[in-house]
This record gives sequence, C-alpha cells and structure tokens, in this order.
Amino acid sequence: MNDTGITDKTIAVLGGTGPQGRGLARRFATAGLTVVLGSRAAERAEKIAAELAESTGGAVTGASNADAAAAGDVVLVVVPWEGHAELLRELKPQVDGKVVVDCVNPLGFDKQGAYALPVAEGSATQQAATILTDSTVVGAFHHVSAVLMEDSEVQSVDSDVLVLGDLREATDLVQALVDVVPGMRGVYGGRLRNAHQVEALTANLISMNRRYKAHAGVRITDV
Repeated sequence: MNDTGITDKTIAVLGGTGPQGRGLARRFATAGLTVVLGSRAAERAEKIAAELAESTGGAVTGASNADAAAAGDVVLVVVPWEGHAELLRELKPQVDGKVVVDCVNPLGFDKQGAYALPVAEGSATQQAATILTDSTVVGAFHHVSAVLMEDSEVQSVDSDVLVLGDLREATDLVQALVDVVPGMRGVYGGRLRNAHQVEALTANLISMNRRYKAHAGVRITDV
C-alpha cells in the first residue's frame, strides 16, 4: 500500500447516496477512514450514513454536498454527468486548495446500450479541472463495480483503478486511497489529457457485463 498519510484524511463523497457513492463510502469506512457523505438532500445523506456506520462500524456522517465538500480533505465527485458542471461551479469555494477526485463517466444510453458522450473540455475530469482552477483534480474510480462495492459479503474487490493527474503528489495520494480497499490497486494511468478514453471504456465494460452477466473490472499486467 502507498503510505502518503491517507489514513489521516477525511474523505468526502459528493453524490454519496447513489450506488457508486455508497459503495465507495462503505469500502473506505470499512478500511477505517473517516467519511462524509454528501447529497442534495442532507437528510437523505444522514440516513444512509447512519446505515453505513452501523453496518461497517466506521466513522460515516451525512451532510449537504456543500457541507461535505467543506469537511473533506479529499473530495470525490460521484454525481450524474448531467449535473456535473453545475455542482462543481456551486462548490468551487468549498474545494479550493483540495484534491478533488472526479469519478464521473459521461455516458449516454439507448436501445443498443451504453456509449461515450462527447465533452467539450475532452473529458469529465478535464471539465472539472477547467472549473476548479484552485483545486488539484485527479481522475479515478471509473471502472469499479458499484454492485460489488455495496455487497457486504464481497470481501475483496478485485480491480485495478486507473488514476490520472498532472501532479505526482496528488496521484500518489489517490493511489493510496484506492489501496485501502482489499483487492483494489491504484495504477497511474497518465495525465488529465488521457482521461477521455478511461471514462469512455466504462461503456465497453457495461456491454461486457450485459453480455456475460458479470461485474467486469480492469486489471493491468506487468506493473
């Protein structure tokens, strides 16, 4: 495990009441990290946080997205693509000076399945960096199955997580965050300009999952 002091950080999960947010919060809390769930409705975040705290025995609290962003040392953005830019603009003051981890996949869905959407800035991660000019933005957690992360019976989430960013100190920190989850490994995947294909690959994984009735992840060999 990378040791960059991640155990001393409070992890805020914005959009933490959705499946991916709940799953990440569960795994971080189980690993002994302090977690704050954020939601548009603080009451919903508080309810789900209480449930997670009881089931994991960890330190999980709930708050509005703004209050969670203010409380977090590391802030994860796990919200629907449709509200991504608006939320980040609203919360910019709360995340200035912090590491912000963008986990959002800009995807569309039709009768043929999932497909990657074009993003003017290049990717959701790059859009976040364009808006959050006083934060350090890192992309990560795009390919991890929410179903597996939420399942308390699954002890090990066997997946590599590609971590993208322009500052080595920040990508090392996020790799350490990944590594607290048994089975998961953070792997540096390039600079922010390489985030598009990482986000888009999620559409391929969704197609695999539908075909094979699986929860496909990614493993990087020879690293």
